[in-house]
Amino acid sequence: MGIGASIFLIALGAILAFAVEFNIAGLDEKAVGIILMLAGAIGLAFTMLVVNRRDRGVVAEDRIVTRERDVY
Repeated sequence: MGIGASIFLIALGAILAFAVEFNIAGLDEKAVGIILMLAGAIGLAFTMLVVNRRDRGVVAEDRIVTRERDVY
């Protein structure tokens, strides 16, 4: 799950939990909203960990050391 999808889930969950009121038998919209917000937060944390770990790759540098000779 990417950063955009995680933020979308958090926003959708917040809308369902705090802004919308509807009644469907056997469904609590606030619980669904909180579950979506938690899923988005976990997805965001996981994505940030994976991206952070990917950026710490090993970088090898080849250095060529040359010396100048003194000519007399």
